[in-house]
Amino acid sequence: MKKLTLLFISISPFYAHAQEALKLWYKQPAGNVWTAALPVGNGRIAGMVFGNPAEELLQLNEATVWTGSPNRNENPEALAALPQIRQLIFDGKQKEAQDLAGEKIQTKLSGGQMYQPVGTLHLAFPGHEHYDNYYRELDIEKAVATTTYMVDGVKYTREVFASVPAQTIIVRLSSSKPGTLGFSAYLTTPQKNAVVKASGKDLTVNGITGSHEGVEGKVKFNGITRVIASGGSVATSDTAVTIKNANSALLFISMATNYVNYQDLSADEVKKASAYLNAAVKQPYATLLKEHIAAYQRYFNRVKIDLGTSDVAKDPTDVRLVNFSKTYDPQFISLYFQFGRYLLISCSQPGGQPATLQGLWNSEMSPPWDSKYTININTEMNYWPAEKDNLPEMHEPLVQMVKELSVTGQGTARILYGARGWVAHHNTDLWRITGPVDRIFYGIWSMGGAWLAQHLWDRYLYNGDRRYLADVYPAIKGAALFFVDDLVEDPKRKYLVVNPGTSPENAPSTRPNVSFDAGCTMDNQIVFDALSAAINAAEILGKDAALVDTFKTVRRRLPPMQVGQYGQLQEWIDDLDNPKDNHRHISHLYGLYPSAQISPDRTPLLASAANTTLLQRGDVSTGWSMGWKVNWWARLQNGEHALKLITNQLSPVGQHGGGTYTNLFDAHAPFQIDGNFGCTSGITEMLMQSHDGVIYVLPALPPQWKNGNIKGLRARGGFVIDDLVWQDGKITKLVITSTLGGNCRIRSAAPLKGKSQLKQASGENSNPFYQVTPVAAPLVHTKTLAPLESAVPNTYDVATEKGKSYHFTAL
Repeated sequence: MKKLTLLFISISPFYAHAQEALKLWYKQPAGNVWTAALPVGNGRIAGMVFGNPAEELLQLNEATVWTGSPNRNENPEALAALPQIRQLIFDGKQKEAQDLAGEKIQTKLSGGQMYQPVGTLHLAFPGHEHYDNYYRELDIEKAVATTTYMVDGVKYTREVFASVPAQTIIVRLSSSKPGTLGFSAYLTTPQKNAVVKASGKDLTVNGITGSHEGVEGKVKFNGITRVIASGGSVATSDTAVTIKNANSALLFISMATNYVNYQDLSADEVKKASAYLNAAVKQPYATLLKEHIAAYQRYFNRVKIDLGTSDVAKDPTDVRLVNFSKTYDPQFISLYFQFGRYLLISCSQPGGQPATLQGLWNSEMSPPWDSKYTININTEMNYWPAEKDNLPEMHEPLVQMVKELSVTGQGTARILYGARGWVAHHNTDLWRITGPVDRIFYGIWSMGGAWLAQHLWDRYLYNGDRRYLADVYPAIKGAALFFVDDLVEDPKRKYLVVNPGTSPENAPSTRPNVSFDAGCTMDNQIVFDALSAAINAAEILGKDAALVDTFKTVRRRLPPMQVGQYGQLQEWIDDLDNPKDNHRHISHLYGLYPSAQISPDRTPLLASAANTTLLQRGDVSTGWSMGWKVNWWARLQNGEHALKLITNQLSPVGQHGGGTYTNLFDAHAPFQIDGNFGCTSGITEMLMQSHDGVIYVLPALPPQWKNGNIKGLRARGGFVIDDLVWQDGKITKLVITSTLGGNCRIRSAAPLKGKSQLKQASGENSNPFYQVTPVAAPLVHTKTLAPLESAVPNTYDVATEKGKSYHFTAL
């Protein structure tokens, strides 16, 4: 893939108070509370650092430690039963159709394998039960977790980081008085098929993961911790390494498995783990730390944000969380935004696995929802910040997974639906299964692959790399081709519809346990996007002209969006919505975000209906749902309501729905990482949007963020927002760099001026990355609907050249 080095602009430090505050910090240890521990990771291996003085715990993960082995999970009885299931739905017998599909389409094999922990490193410090001056932090500017405290007048310090260059987790233990460091190190593991032992300076765990749902466990894993002390003595028992009277110590943690790819388990896990370890221990600690920070900051430092600060920013993180809704603490939002970027850098690196439902961090052998990939929203949400928040490399593991699913999903499309192309349902795992799993209520939903394929197309809109587009085009094309064969004509309305379909995890109140239907709104929206992406990609690459005509014909026959009797955007093709429904999934607003089919400026009636739906559903919900709502309110240009959702999210768990744990992990509850990424994305959407044919600066700025500055955001079309400064809500500085050239259309609530020629925009944007595909006029079934009122912003065109920057201010 072509490297676009011009995309990433070096940004000098600014606003010292904003950067100094980029720490999560606490006056007490985590104890045994996992969601109070602090996460470190390098995209492949990870640890949770508890900071307990008497017994430090580092809970350990490696990205490919999953149950099972290569497998497929299609039900071969599906295709023969499909016509009957479809007819039952068209006849209004949804329950009968759902029951039959549960028997004939739902998998009878694996419902997905589980992501599992490797184990826990214990560091026992005799005599450290009584301590004072305790402090622990996670510095997200450097990706280092530090714990300090005093015992008998001696200061003890622990530093932990997960290094990308060294491919190990490194722990440094030190004391302020020579000869006073003493501890015992040992490993434990919940894995039943594992052996733990100590030998010399090394602690090792070797094992193989278990079987699950009939799939034999074949992932072999190896973990090695090497303890190197400076001064003092070393003693080794069968299970522990004990250090006495040392000055300091270094611990190197290496983990690896036999996993090569979803089809291949032929690697030597011991050789891999040993190679990482032996390379790391040869380097001085100062070099290891310096190289780790440099590798991390290569990504992290691209974006800076300052929304202001206040005295409460000096409080510990847990205190700020409790008080956030009652105090003025804009810096806490900046911290939370950057924490989301920290998490994405730490759990998703090039060459690795995508972020799971819990990122890279999991302590349970049977985690919630198996900690796999839920692709009816959660996995996609994990990657919403990747491109616009200047972390495109972090997107690469997801792109690779989608390419792999586009291979495994071909068999599923053929066996279950008799269709070409490829399909994935609402869940997948390390082995790239694509058959329907879990409850029949939501398992048979054939949109997962098509939604994921949008990430491939959207990535191109940011990078403009045709070689990349050619590489991912087969997956984009295959996602659309599936619907050419799968869609069927609705005998009543004559539209082409998905049947069977569902609106994820929800059902009409008139049949609460029956989700099956045909032509659900979200299905129609995703199919529209899948076809549009394939059409655009093919035309750019000059491929498949006849197939493009077919795609266009099919797209014209999709159902339009509809506005129901309550002024809401209909969730189903029939007007079945209940205005008192407060379900966490509002999936039919996919068309508002992450798609751009609904726009206050271009489709105000649909925007009004989306606004009504959001008000009817309410604010309080699970963590990820509130994270999605931040993005929706930002797209509706309602900054105050978006901020209200952020405030609900930044509340202790259970206070306003899901909320946030002490360590700022998102709560469904339990922990799911998607809400962290959803909120980071939503904050970005409040400050800058690049869709609907324009770059919109400060589209949803709440009055509470009166003054601020953000640097380094990326916009579609290869534009970088090098600097965006505002005072009293008015832009005082806007610098945009063009890495691809072409027309830059800028929208701002206030008029702009600049050294470059600003022309009042008219007509369609000539920039090919900002082409808008019109949607069909909605069907409106109410007489009370009014278009959403939207400010008439100032819109300008600027002709840009590749590699040049353009400066603007408000008039």
